[in-house]
Amino acid sequence: MAGHSQFKNIMYRKGAQDAKRAKLFSKLIREVTVASKTGLPDPNGNPRLRAAVSACRAANMPKDNIERAIKKAAGGDDGNNFEEIRYEGYGPGGVAVIVEALTDNRNRTASEVRAAFSKHGGNLGETGAVSFMFDRIGLIHYPPDKGDSDAIFEAALEAGAEDVVSGDGGHDVYCAPDDFSVVRDALEEALGDPEAAHLDWRPQNTIEVAESEAETLLKMIDALDDNDDVQRVAANFDISEDVMAQLGD
Repeated sequence: MAGHSQFKNIMYRKGAQDAKRAKLFSKLIREVTVASKTGLPDPNGNPRLRAAVSACRAANMPKDNIERAIKKAAGGDDGNNFEEIRYEGYGPGGVAVIVEALTDNRNRTASEVRAAFSKHGGNLGETGAVSFMFDRIGLIHYPPDKGDSDAIFEAALEAGAEDVVSGDGGHDVYCAPDDFSVVRDALEEALGDPEAAHLDWRPQNTIEVAESEAETLLKMIDALDDNDDVQRVAANFDISEDVMAQLGD
């Protein structure tokens, strides 16, 4: 199981659980709010907002919720000024971890992220501490029912994507950051709205994590993902199927 795919799919898995739906909606609305404030309050003229709205739809968020968030942000009366922050550090086993957050309280978020690292044997570092081990990429994710791997690959190739990784969890289409909007729009026309579309981090190499460290590492990632301010987590680890099976016992 590749670490990067594992972390990307945490959000998708939790979105399917009723107990986590409110938390997922809160994170999606936060992205809608920031996207609306940093560009036009119209998805057709704001690529970031369009991607945020697509993610909301994929999570089955009511249309009224989305429109209300856009109007509040556009009117400046939402009462929140979110800041984009990136944290970098190491988890158990020397795994490199990048955390992206949207927060209205930098001190609170920094303290909570640092605590998640420390509690699980990790160490939070300075900005730039591990990002050189990752490539900045555009990611468009489609669920398995959008087509087989060959069909998705052909559509992605036509759209100008660089790579496609298909598996049980669906299809991840990768592209250069500068090509993100063009590739996403072409895929939307060919395949419909993606389940997720955003800039992300892809590890250049992965580290094999032993069973003794895998459980603690996954708990750390879950703790980070459960934080309302955290939007995405990327890491450069790999867990073998045998270890995953033992963890599931």
